[in-house]
Amino acid sequence: MRRLARVVAVAAAWLALSQSADAARYVGVEGFYSSDADGTQIAKTGLDLDYSHTDSEHYFGLSLEKARFEPFGQSWVENDRAYFRFADSDASWKWNGRIGSDGHTVLGSADIFKDVAHRQEYFIEREIVETPVGLEKGIYSTFVGTAYDMPINDRNSLATVVGVQDFTGRNVRLQYRENFVHVLVPDWGISVQLRLRAFHDSVPHEYDYFSPRWYAEAIPSVQLRRFVSGWRYAIAAGYGQQRTDVTGWRAARRLEASVTGPKDGHVWSFQTAFTYTNTPINSGLTYDYKQLTLTLGRSF
Repeated sequence: MRRLARVVAVAAAWLALSQSADAARYVGVEGFYSSDADGTQIAKTGLDLDYSHTDSEHYFGLSLEKARFEPFGQSWVENDRAYFRFADSDASWKWNGRIGSDGHTVLGSADIFKDVAHRQEYFIEREIVETPVGLEKGIYSTFVGTAYDMPINDRNSLATVVGVQDFTGRNVRLQYRENFVHVLVPDWGISVQLRLRAFHDSVPHEYDYFSPRWYAEAIPSVQLRRFVSGWRYAIAAGYGQQRTDVTGWRAARRLEASVTGPKDGHVWSFQTAFTYTNTPINSGLTYDYKQLTLTLGRSF
């Protein structure tokens, strides 16, 4: 903890000296909570401090986070993190990231993307595995991947994600995701989607996270997305099938809902999202997972 505190102090001083006095500032709070059928709870609270903040795609600052884990209903485990956070762009590319540490290893995420019709993105994410063994032994995963969006015509498009997820130990996971979208009612933002996902683990069941030899799911979904006075409202629901190498086909369910405030020309920013899924994360096969996130910020 002392080492992490020194890193935060040095980073804060450097950021303060490196920014001009007339640069816009930003303060934001972030909240994350999840729970599942195994009795695992995760709660994260964060404070974002930007020394330079133009908008949601151009900023530079610090993020301080307290993460609390209660795996399988056991005792709470606390973890303090500190990150550099940044976002910028040039004529062709946009990039952002949140890179830091929990005092033991590098954590965070970063991505760079070309925001055009044929969108392409390259990303990396690193986080602790939030299971009893993962927290006790310090099991981490690093996910490196790429995503491509391919418009077919005005109403149809494909989005593909491929990547490699490397876990502490010997397991390496190959991941593939595909999302086919057909817009039914453009004026209402109503679309139907077919979400496909599959992965393959090189060393299955190495620890207590969900790691069969292979996993596959297909979830047809319906989505409604509306813009009202600059606010974006979205909800998507899907029901399909999932299976592994040792189980037959079982029901796969997913529900997502989000509200995002206006982005441009507003002092305040707001976003909240809820997700429900029954895709396993831990070693059990009967699973329900709920996640809620909230971000509120103000520039000045």
